[in-house]
Amino acid sequence: MPNMSLKKNEMPVQDPNVRNKNFQEVALGYTEEQAVDEANRCLNCKNKPCVGGCPVAIDIPAFIERVKERDFEGAYDVISKSSSLPAVCGRVCPQETQCESKCVRGIKGEPVAIGRLERFVADWHNANSKEAPKAPAKNGHKCAVIGAGPSGLTCAGDLAKMGYDVTVFEALHLAGGVLVYGIPEFRLPKTIVQREVDNLKALGVKIETNVVIGRTIEVDELFEQGFEAIFIGSGAGLPNFMNIPGENLKGVYSANEFLTRVNLMKAYKPDSDTPIKQSKNVAVVGGGNVAMDAARSAKRLGAENVYIVYRRSENELPARKEEVEHAKEEGIIFKTLNNPVEIVGNVHKLVTGMKCIEMELGEPDASGRRRPIPKPDSEFMLDVDCVVMSIGTSPNPLIRNTTKGLETNKHGCFIADENGLTSREGVYAGGDAVTGAATVILAMGAGKTAAKAMDEYIRSKSN
Repeated sequence: MPNMSLKKNEMPVQDPNVRNKNFQEVALGYTEEQAVDEANRCLNCKNKPCVGGCPVAIDIPAFIERVKERDFEGAYDVISKSSSLPAVCGRVCPQETQCESKCVRGIKGEPVAIGRLERFVADWHNANSKEAPKAPAKNGHKCAVIGAGPSGLTCAGDLAKMGYDVTVFEALHLAGGVLVYGIPEFRLPKTIVQREVDNLKALGVKIETNVVIGRTIEVDELFEQGFEAIFIGSGAGLPNFMNIPGENLKGVYSANEFLTRVNLMKAYKPDSDTPIKQSKNVAVVGGGNVAMDAARSAKRLGAENVYIVYRRSENELPARKEEVEHAKEEGIIFKTLNNPVEIVGNVHKLVTGMKCIEMELGEPDASGRRRPIPKPDSEFMLDVDCVVMSIGTSPNPLIRNTTKGLETNKHGCFIADENGLTSREGVYAGGDAVTGAATVILAMGAGKTAAKAMDEYIRSKSN
């Protein structure tokens, strides 16, 4: 029976004053009844506008129709035809600006909770299906993928399904890229990432960790080893800083380092080999999802006061609305229209405070957002003993510096066409290595596009 409620089924969550002291997942997931009830809000539109908003083109009405029928495994089969990481996407994709933004139910109410339903379906499959995917017959061709993040894993999975012998080269000791080092456990449990990686291995994908392309082995050597096409999905892991006084003090982290210590190295555990500074007052500079992740992690590590310091107003925060709401519920303090000008330390080079200046919004800049302008005589000192800089990242220059003929733009990102082809024949790239820091699902879409192009390239050479 259709559900014409104007509101989504609420997502069950941990109590804010409980969850801000642990690293367990915040959102608890729909029950079967909630999922079916939410699925019944879908009108199954003939022109499927939601599909156009999905970077990997999942047949959304088809999988939701299966949920209505309680055919949850059938729903998973529909999703997995387009997405290699459904349990991940159901948790971290910005559905509100993608598929859900196209949902006609959103015209007079809230859109169908497509992301929550995708998560439910993937979790149901993982809990109830014990069969690993079957590896297809090999086609006799080899491809290499650099980076085991969202774009690399997606590209590898799609190529493996086509029969390619695929090897993924990962610099860290675990596969997953930003999914394991960047996104906290309370948003994306690492067991879920590992399950998705194991599924790819079952398809025949080989993953070699602790391999730094450009140091351990170079791109040209991969071709010499018989790989016929290469995909670069190495991400954007080089942190940006503000270049203000005091950024080299003890207690100043890039968000990348801070989150890697917490997420990948489990610094929140008492027996962790990788410690992290136990701070009383923490400032996180920035307003994106990474800043929210860092701030919420700092709170869970025991900080009394955690500040988000952002130079624009709350309306311009680039983070997902849900992440901002969760952060506020957990006690994160938002100091918007403020900007750091100096980090202050003591004789021991330890952070003791951060000098900020108040801002006001002027005319729009090139991004279309109103430009923040400092207010005269508005400097003040923020009492903090730890600062996390979360103002963006760029690709590591190692691959481009060790590979002839690979063109990059002024930001150090690889230049690639709409199919992911770079300036080198047989070399494709996608995800953050091309766009700069963006979303998981956009990186996955790029990996999917490149896999199709790599297949066409190899087949054209074989004919």
